[in-house]
Amino acid sequence: MKAYWFKFTRNKLSLLGLAIVLASLFFAVFAPVVVPFPAHIREFVDYSQASRAPSAAHWFGTDIFGRDVFSRVIYSFRGALKMSAIVLAIAVPVGVFLGLLAGYYSGTWVDTVIMRVTDIFVSLPSMVMALAIAAVLEPTLTNAMIALTVTWWPWYTRPVYNLANAVKKEYFVKSAELIGASKAHILLREILPSCLSTIMTKMALDVGWVILNGAMLSFVGLGEQPPIPAFGQMISDGAKYMPNQWWLTTFPALGIAFVILGFNLLGDGIRDMFDRGR
Repeated sequence: MKAYWFKFTRNKLSLLGLAIVLASLFFAVFAPVVVPFPAHIREFVDYSQASRAPSAAHWFGTDIFGRDVFSRVIYSFRGALKMSAIVLAIAVPVGVFLGLLAGYYSGTWVDTVIMRVTDIFVSLPSMVMALAIAAVLEPTLTNAMIALTVTWWPWYTRPVYNLANAVKKEYFVKSAELIGASKAHILLREILPSCLSTIMTKMALDVGWVILNGAMLSFVGLGEQPPIPAFGQMISDGAKYMPNQWWLTTFPALGIAFVILGFNLLGDGIRDMFDRGR
């Protein structure tokens, strides 16, 4: 474990990514406590403070209703990270399990069925499919998660399939089969550990992509609904007042860039940590 941590810490950008991720998690968990104007997160109107530019009182300015943009940007981390956590918590196990099955039983009907269905999903633009699913459902954060989850699992099935198909030919897997180990043991205890580095790296990188796709759904009104703030929704609302009230769009966009940068740098660090050649 110390060796892995040493390799991770050799890359200073990875530590920066970890710091950004921890800061994002802190904002998400403690947002109602740390924001300077918690009342501005929900229904609130103060036209005397409406459309104020960034200042000492309101670091990111205020919107057309007089709500503090900084408070709403910080609170948006909660919905963004909640979405990515739930989408990946469902999509990754499903995709990995199907990839393991198809890889281990390659050349059989199991492989054919799983991988042909996976190919169909992969061939369709995932964002278009998510938009279509979310448009059919009621526009809520939960339904946006469902739409993304349906489109996300194939992106784990394909790489795990390739890895499992290669690992099953190794001697330690053949030895487990010879001594009568169960299929579940072989899949979960012999093959899966060889896929973990790839899965963990992809998961760290995918957090940013899930957040970005969730923001796109929110941008077109298919995600979190007002008055609860969401990155995409705030960017969409603020775009109507560009360029005069630039802060309404700029700071939510920077919030997305901040969290995506953090998870991308963290993903690079995890990849380097498991890279035997480094």
